[in-house]
Order: sequence, then C-alpha cells, then structure tokens
Amino acid sequence: MIFMNTLKYLQTHEYLLDVDLWRLFANLEELSQTSFGFVNSLFHIFKDYVDTSETLPSLDFISVLTKYFQGSLCQSHQTYCLNYSAAVFYLESLRQRGDFGIYLKWCEDDEQCRRLHLPELLVAPLHRLTRYPLLLKSIWKRSTDSTEKIMIYSIKEKVEKSIWDLEGKVKWLDNFQKCRHLQEIIAWPPLWDRDKRFFIPECLKHVFKEHMAENILSATNRHLLYEGKLTLAESTRFLDVFLFLFDDFLLVTKTKRNKKKLGGSDPGLMCPSLIPELQTVIKEGGSCMVLNQPIPLGRLVVRGLDPLHMSVFGLRNSFLIQHENSYRQCIAAFLLQAQTENIKKTWIAQLTAAISCFTKSQETKKMSIFTLPAESSEI
Repeated sequence: MIFMNTLKYLQTHEYLLDVDLWRLFANLEELSQTSFGFVNSLFHIFKDYVDTSETLPSLDFISVLTKYFQGSLCQSHQTYCLNYSAAVFYLESLRQRGDFGIYLKWCEDDEQCRRLHLPELLVAPLHRLTRYPLLLKSIWKRSTDSTEKIMIYSIKEKVEKSIWDLEGKVKWLDNFQKCRHLQEIIAWPPLWDRDKRFFIPECLKHVFKEHMAENILSATNRHLLYEGKLTLAESTRFLDVFLFLFDDFLLVTKTKRNKKKLGGSDPGLMCPSLIPELQTVIKEGGSCMVLNQPIPLGRLVVRGLDPLHMSVFGLRNSFLIQHENSYRQCIAAFLLQAQTENIKKTWIAQLTAAISCFTKSQETKKMSIFTLPAESSEI
C-alpha cells in the first residue's frame, strides 16, 4: 500500500503519469480492505470470547467464515493472482528507468517495508491465499461441536477448490497470452514464397490470401507444450531455428530481422512467459518465419541418430524429425542439432510424449464416436 499510495501521490503531481497503476497493483486496495475486514472480524470473536468467557462455551467462527470465504475474500485474491505474473514482468521493464528507480528506493526506505523490495511484497497475497486452508484446518481440529466441524470442513474444501480453479485459470491465461503474442511475431509466408515450384499468377493470389494460416494460433483450446532454439542442418549451411511444440502440431521457424520493431519499443507489452531468446528477438525487432507447414503430431516421426556417424559430419547432439503424409510417405525432413546432449534428450522426450498423448486422445475420440449407446430397458 505504501508503494501504491506513493505512486498515486506522484501522479497527482504529474510524475510517472505513464505508469499503469492497475498493471502493477491490480485490485490491491480492494483486497487489502477485504483481508483487513476478515482479520478484524476474527479478532472481535476472540475479544468477545475473552470478555464473556464465563457465558460462552466456545468460539463462534461460523458467521465470519461463511461471510468472507463464501463472499468476496477468495474472489479478490483470484483477481489479484491472475494479474500477478504480468505485474512482475511489467515491474521489471519499469525498473530500467531512472525516475522509477528513485521512486522504488524512496518507498523501500520506509520503515514499514522492513527492507523488503516491491517484488517480495507483491507475492504476499499469493502466499496468504494458500495459507487459508491451513487456518481453516486448524480451526476445524480445535472445534468441539460436530455441526460446526462439518460446516468448517465444507468451507475449507470450497477454499481449496477455489485455489485449484485459480491454478487452472492461471495456466489457461498464461497459455492464451503466450499464443496471442506468438501469433503477432510468427510470420506465415505465402505459398509462392515458400516453394518456388508453385506458380501463382498475380490475379489469383487473393484467393490464397483468404486462407492464410495467421489465425491458426488463436484457438483457445490449443496449448504450447515446449519451445526452444535449435540448429537446422541444411545442405550448405547451418540455420538457427525456433521450434514450437503444441499439443496437436509442431512448428519450425527461423528468425527474421525486420526494419520495423514489433513491440521492442515497449517491453512491458511482451508476454512474461516467453523464453528469453524470443524476448530478445522481439526487442531487436525480429520475427519468426515459418519454414514449412505445421507438422501434425499424428504425422510426426522422431528418430535418434548414431552419435558416432553424426560426429564424423560435425553434427553432435543431432536428431531427425520427419513429416509423413496420410499414406505414410515422407514429405519433409529436418536434421536438428542441440547445444548439448541433455537438450537433445529433452527435446526427443518432449516430442515423444506429445505424440503419445495426441495419439491416445485421437483413439479416445474414435472410440466415443463408434461406441453405441446402451440399449434401453424399456424397449
């Protein structure tokens, strides 16, 4: 609150006006008020019990627990936690500025901050949310009324479910934001640029542009499983490539330098979960150009190579991926080289696991289609 209120004060005096309060602190004010209300109510119960200990047989927690845990307490935490990772990344981008650094230093010198820095304070609400089930469990253990114990246990389960739901939302939001940013930096070359064998007259190119693949990453149910930088061995050169492994296809891209920067002017707009290599590409104004069509995992074959033969050709830590068509004919092959043997093994393991999961999901879908419904006893 010291950091947030100080920033508000500075902005009323026209300093740091471009710093977005919500991106840094989200609903911190609402969360603080709700948390304080809960703690205050809890201590009132203790006080009433101490003041009238001769007449009250036990502490009455139910009214307070029901009011806050079935009310706004968990919801306020969820809103804050969903913004947390983006807030930390935004903070890192702002810390490079001299004026913002002075503001941080002034707040950190406040005695109430106990020499803690802003990142250490921003994470506190996340830790508090995970401790609520422990608090409820402790109250449940010490309760002597059976009806009260059932209600407290029910509230504890609801809070735990809220935390599990939050973890799912955070993962979904992280994947959604990552795919959205990848959609902006991944470039899809038209058919006639990708392969010179395909001649398309100018008058017909508009037909193909209507079916370009730019929006292939916009599907909300598609998940990025793994990504990384490798080296592609071509006939006359080695090419640095980025591979993106999704839950249904593999994408092989190469780095392309652009004159116009794509987000490099504002690092705060980048996705915090992008790997450092991609963030560097964006800052330098680059993009990732797709080398070939996406390889469906059902058509992807991964092959390990004999290290002895590969070392003779100067291709240590190499493996091969093949793209097969529906007739099991190889229509594309990529000889990839990793920096270390461990990175190579990790890539092979990730690819193999993704292919296995995709195959199982497809088989399950087929089984559900061909499984006949049970015959009704009324027939």
